[in-house]
Amino acid sequence: MRIDGLGMPDGWNRLWAPHRLEYLRGENRPLEGNDIECPFCRIPSLSDEEGLIVHRGADAFVVMNLYPYNPGHLLICTYRHIADLTDLTKAERDELSALTAHAMATIRKVSSPEGFNLGMNQGAISGAGVAEHIHQHLVPRWRGDANFMPIIGRTKVLPQLLTLTRGEIAAAW
Repeated sequence: MRIDGLGMPDGWNRLWAPHRLEYLRGENRPLEGNDIECPFCRIPSLSDEEGLIVHRGADAFVVMNLYPYNPGHLLICTYRHIADLTDLTKAERDELSALTAHAMATIRKVSSPEGFNLGMNQGAISGAGVAEHIHQHLVPRWRGDANFMPIIGRTKVLPQLLTLTRGEIAAAW
């Protein structure tokens, strides 16, 4: 028999990931009431290695997700601080799309995923963590990668450090 968080016996095994609480509370995210700079505006001022940037284009860049769902989870971001897809210029939309396609081909070379999730959350209500700055998620997927850990334990097991994954993807780019 296990003991729950309040000390009461129950039938659940628990995996604790308290480090996620800081992100949920706003770490590295500009939320109402905090004075955090937009990370997608700050990242391009860093070196590629420090900012986990994989590629820099003319209107957009590709960066590792600091809180990845899977190894190789990338974000394709515009340099311009803008929230909505409909407000992008044609050049920005075209480059966002072209970088997404190139990122998919690169990830296929690096780690042979069986599929991808592509997503762009528009607005905080849709789940966007940084709603004020448009970015597209590219998440590589493998059969069985949605095991019990994230579903039951709300914990993701990542087999490689972000810096190593960034290096492999940048080299293959």
